Amino acid sequence: MAYRKLGRTNKHRRSMLATLTKQVILNEQITTTDTRAKEVRKFVDMMITYGKKGDLGSRRRALAFVHNDKEVVDKVFNDLAKRYESRNGGYTQILKLDERRGDNSLMVILKLIDTEK
Repeated sequence: MAYRKLGRTNKHRRSMLATLTKQVILNEQITTTDTRAKEVRKFVDMMITYGKKGDLGSRRRALAFVHNDKEVVDKVFNDLAKRYESRNGGYTQILKLDERRGDNSLMVILKLIDTEK
């Protein structure tokens, strides 16, 4: 799978992506840079797909990815899986903001699509 390195070592990148994924799931939106958001989107979609499968193997894979954070996995399997049961992917949305002051990185809001409305 092709991925962005994001200027980090492998362990740091994996930890950063897991943390950002946790924050998106818990808060349902985060503000970050465009390139990070595009990477994190893949993992958030993966986690919700695990939740929709609902079997023990999927729960274990989800727990392993988010460093055994049971609160995140429970929200994915109990809440988000039910919310997106009729949707086949594309659970996130990226809204572009302005450039960050200092290094002119494009800032975005990565949020879960709300299908309940």
